[in-house]
Amino acid sequence: MAAVVPFRGILYNPEKIQSLADVVTPPYDVISPQAQSAYYLRHPNSMVRLILGKKFETDASTQNPHTRAAEYYQSWLASDILRRDERTALYLTATDFVVEEKAALRFGLIARVGLAPFEKKIVLPHEKTFSRIKSERLELMKHCHANFSPVFALYPDEDGIQTRLAKHAADFAPDIDIMDDQNQRHRLWRITDPSMHQWIETAMQSRRLFIADGHHRYETALNYQNWAARTDSTFSADHPANFVMMYLCSMQDPGLRILPTHRLLSGMNETQKSALMSGAKKYCDIIPIALEGNDAGKAERQLAREMRIHGREHALGICIRSSNVFYALRLKPRIIETIFEPSMPEALRNLDVMILSRLFFENILGLTPADFDNPERISYTSSRSDAIRCVLDGGCDAAFLLNPTRIEQVQQIAMEGLTMPRKSTYFYPKAISGLVIHPLKRM
Repeated sequence: MAAVVPFRGILYNPEKIQSLADVVTPPYDVISPQAQSAYYLRHPNSMVRLILGKKFETDASTQNPHTRAAEYYQSWLASDILRRDERTALYLTATDFVVEEKAALRFGLIARVGLAPFEKKIVLPHEKTFSRIKSERLELMKHCHANFSPVFALYPDEDGIQTRLAKHAADFAPDIDIMDDQNQRHRLWRITDPSMHQWIETAMQSRRLFIADGHHRYETALNYQNWAARTDSTFSADHPANFVMMYLCSMQDPGLRILPTHRLLSGMNETQKSALMSGAKKYCDIIPIALEGNDAGKAERQLAREMRIHGREHALGICIRSSNVFYALRLKPRIIETIFEPSMPEALRNLDVMILSRLFFENILGLTPADFDNPERISYTSSRSDAIRCVLDGGCDAAFLLNPTRIEQVQQIAMEGLTMPRKSTYFYPKAISGLVIHPLKRM
C-alpha cells in the first residue's frame, strides 16, 4: 500500500551555518507574527524566509512572499548554504521534550512517500481543510518546487519498525544534534544502508498512513502533482512530484502525545452568559471548584484532576469571566442520544469536541456557523493555563477546557472516512521545518 522510500535530501551545510538551531523553525501554521519577526532577525538564512515570508504593501504578482522565497532558495543552493546529499537516505529523528512536567522522547522517520488520493485509503485524513490555505501553499510550491516542511503521519507498528530503527541509530553518532527555543533536543541520523532501505520499503507496503498534522500540506502536494503532470514535459511515474516528504511516527511510540485544543469564547451577550450554566445543569453533573484568592493554580490542578478522572465519561471544564468558580462537568448518562441525530456515526458522537460544539455552542449558546468561522468569537490554545489566564485577565468571556482526543479515536475516524471538527487534535511537539528539504524537480 504505502510507498515509503529514501531520497537525496537537501540540508543546511554545517560549514556555512554554524548553529542549525538559529535557522530551523516550527511549521508555518504555528508561527505568530511576533515569532516571524524574531526568526527574520535571528538569521538571514532562517527557514521562515522560505515557509512564511513577510508581506509588503508593494507586493504584486511578480514580487511577493512566494517569489522572494524562490529567490532565497535558489541563492542558498547556489552559494552552498543548502547542499544536496550525495547518497540517498532515510532520515531518522529523535525529539526530547517535556510535557506536563514529564520528560518524553519521540522518534520520527523522514522519508519520501508516494502520493495517493484519499479514496484509495492508503493515506487517510482526520480533519477538514480550507481552500484558501491550500491555494496559498500551492503558489509557494509552484515557485520553489520543494517540500520545506514534512507532513506528520502515523503508522501502525505492532511489529516494532521504530524499535529496530532506533537500535540501528544507536550504533552511530547523530549527524545533527541541536536544542531549539523550547529547550527541545532534536537529533537526526542519515540511514544510508541499502538493506535498511529495502527492509523499510517492504515493511511499510502493508501499512496505511494516518495524517496527524499537515492535512493542507498533503492536499497541496496532490494539487501540485496534478499541476506538474500538466505543465512539466519530463513528468513520468518516477517524477519527484509524485511524492511528498513525510515525518512518520509509530502509533506505538511512547513519546506520541496529543494535546487538547481548548476553546476561548468572546463576545458573549448577557442572555448567553445566564444561559450557559443553567443550560449545562440539564445535561451534566457539575462540580464547582472555588478559587482561593488570586492564585488559580490550586483550582486549575483540581479542575484538571476531575477532568482526567472522568475523561471516559465525557468531561470538560468551564471558566467564566468575573466568576470566582471553575466548573468541572461530566455528561449525564444517555445524553449523547438526545443531542445527536441517530444517523451520526458513533465515532463522531463520542468526541468531546463534537459534544462541546453541538451541546454548548449550538444548543445552549446558539452560536452560528459564522461564529465558528470568526476568530474574534472563537480562538484556540493547547495550554490549559493560558486558557484560564485569558479568562482571569479579561481577554475572553469564557474558556472551555477539553481532554485530549485519544489516538484510537483518530485512527477510527480516519478508517471510517470521517473528519473531525477543526482543531480537534494537537500532536505535540510539531515536526520542525529545516532539518531536511525534499526537492520536487529533477536535479
